[in-house]
Amino acid sequence: MNWHGLHFHVTESWREIIRTVWWLLTLAWVLRTYDAVHLLPTLPDLTMPDWDALPVGTPTLTVVVPARDEAEKIAATIDALMVADYVGVRVLVVDDRSTDGTGAIVDAYVEEYAVRRPGALSAIHVTELPEGWLGKTFALMVATENSESDYLLFTDADILFSPSVLRRALVCAQETQADHLVVLPTVEVKSRGEGIVLGFMQVMSLWATRPWMVEEPKARRDVAGIGSFNLVRRDALNEIGGWIPQRLAVLEDITLGRRMRAAGMRQRMAFAPGMVLVHWAKGGHGLLVNMTKNLFSAFGFQPLLVLLMCLWIFVFFLLPLAGLVWWGTVVQALLIVCCIGALYRVMGRASLIDARYAWLYPLGAVAMIFAMLRSMVVVLARRGVMWRGTLYPLRDLRKHNSPFVWEREARKKRDEEIRTARVVRKLAERAEKKKKS
Repeated sequence: MNWHGLHFHVTESWREIIRTVWWLLTLAWVLRTYDAVHLLPTLPDLTMPDWDALPVGTPTLTVVVPARDEAEKIAATIDALMVADYVGVRVLVVDDRSTDGTGAIVDAYVEEYAVRRPGALSAIHVTELPEGWLGKTFALMVATENSESDYLLFTDADILFSPSVLRRALVCAQETQADHLVVLPTVEVKSRGEGIVLGFMQVMSLWATRPWMVEEPKARRDVAGIGSFNLVRRDALNEIGGWIPQRLAVLEDITLGRRMRAAGMRQRMAFAPGMVLVHWAKGGHGLLVNMTKNLFSAFGFQPLLVLLMCLWIFVFFLLPLAGLVWWGTVVQALLIVCCIGALYRVMGRASLIDARYAWLYPLGAVAMIFAMLRSMVVVLARRGVMWRGTLYPLRDLRKHNSPFVWEREARKKRDEEIRTARVVRKLAERAEKKKKS
């Protein structure tokens, strides 16, 4: 009897603990969803008439398009850029050691526009990759050094731009005083598998970065960086050292955002539904394969961080489904599922990904866990990252891909500046005392 009484007491205690944990989990979801629903609409939407204007002073803009073996898509990208309705745009394509017809296609366009619009389009052909560089970051560095515009837009070779989006983005950058402006692209979904994976990724990303907090200087963990549209003020890029510090950064777009944030630069994020189009990969399987090089690097090639992230996805996205089978947690579980559906809907307004994919979000969560584990296993097995035909050793990548390295470097710099300021102040005080005496 005493044993059974003790057993009942322990069971009730654990029930209370479980209920408390579930309510805390629910509270986290409700707060994040409330913020997203109310604050995401406050971000600039470049499709609105407010941004249909001309930048003050006609600043110049170089659109940098690194391309390696992009013969299938590069022509469409150049065609879209060359009808931009802003006179200050110059397009610079960097052919990064392509082995297909990319270089020939680009040269044909350059020859054509040399007559039609002199200076509007140019190309650089990279034939050798220096040691200690990734192909893409080296291409971006070469383009930066061979241009003189006020702004630089770093994009990819498979992006389609509307004619006015570059002009609108410049207006937005000026009015928001942005050193770094990221425009969220519209990802074309051509299969159910793509919708499942991409729909889940956009909701999960709201936990990694709160877009409405990107403009807050103190929110150092809320960083913006998207490879399809990174608009940077040249002086700001020069101030943080250009591309050399991140020459081996696999996620060069996010790393650029981290460096900008750590250096105290002004970051902004904007939406532009339908104005910046990208088809990331063919099918759900294609997306998972495409993420092999990215996901492990996002965690600094640290297996423990990957495993913790997989556990987080399980707890936050999959565990709520288990809560539906017990009366003690069914209310909390339903609230969490409703929050997930609401985030699919609010993000879908900007990304144009059908919110009905929320019904299949558990498949997206499982796919993301699989992709993370696959990325980790493949990279560790290869002892490096295979990217566009080049293997980059893991021993060289680790020290350049930590998600925390740029904040640590910035903290050291700030501490040094504070110490220097103190020394200068003390010397000035001593000089003032001597002068008075």
